[in-house]
Amino acid sequence: MELFSPEFFQALLSIVVMDLVLGGDNAIVIGMAARNLPKQQQKKVIFVGTGGAILIRTLATLVAVYLLKIPGLMFAGGLLLIWMAFKLLTDEKHDEQVASAANFWGAVRTIIIADAVMGLDNVLAVAGAAHGHPLLVIIGLLISIPIVVWGSTLVIRAINRFPVIIPIGAAVITHTAVTMLVHEKFVVNIIGESALIEWGLSAVLIASVLYLGHRINKKKVLEAAKNAA
Repeated sequence: MELFSPEFFQALLSIVVMDLVLGGDNAIVIGMAARNLPKQQQKKVIFVGTGGAILIRTLATLVAVYLLKIPGLMFAGGLLLIWMAFKLLTDEKHDEQVASAANFWGAVRTIIIADAVMGLDNVLAVAGAAHGHPLLVIIGLLISIPIVVWGSTLVIRAINRFPVIIPIGAAVITHTAVTMLVHEKFVVNIIGESALIEWGLSAVLIASVLYLGHRINKKKVLEAAKNAA
């Protein structure tokens, strides 16, 4: 992939979309961790805690980019991303119960640790979409993380108001998973490099994930209605 080529910007867009879809819940942690501190300290806590979270997230993603070059790991990562896309569609959202810290550094520590734990899905998704380009990781995170952090309420409202954002995010994640699967070395040795196969498989898996997610959600609604009756 050449720098600033159409493929480069396509991958960058995928990274930003996945970070926005997967990172909305992470952003809420920041507000919850600092909510009981004096107002004059809250902005400083958010700034310092977010800075530490961004640094750790970036380093973890860069490490993942290189780990995915180990034979077989990209294929395994692709399978895991497909599962993540399915879970994104079917998981019920619950408010994260994050304890509010009583002091400045306690809140900063809470923000960094919570983001690191909750951000594992983002790390794998971004690393897979970057196709081995650390610059893509850095640019994507610089664009999306501030949006998620300082615009978390807007992100959550947008997702709640326009539920189609979730299936779109799941489709982007699934397509990223397919690119990881078909670009694994042993897979390339079997099927070669074919855009037709890649996009065909992507279309089939995206349709399958969306269909199964819809069926599972419909079943949950029917069971809930039956239990309420």
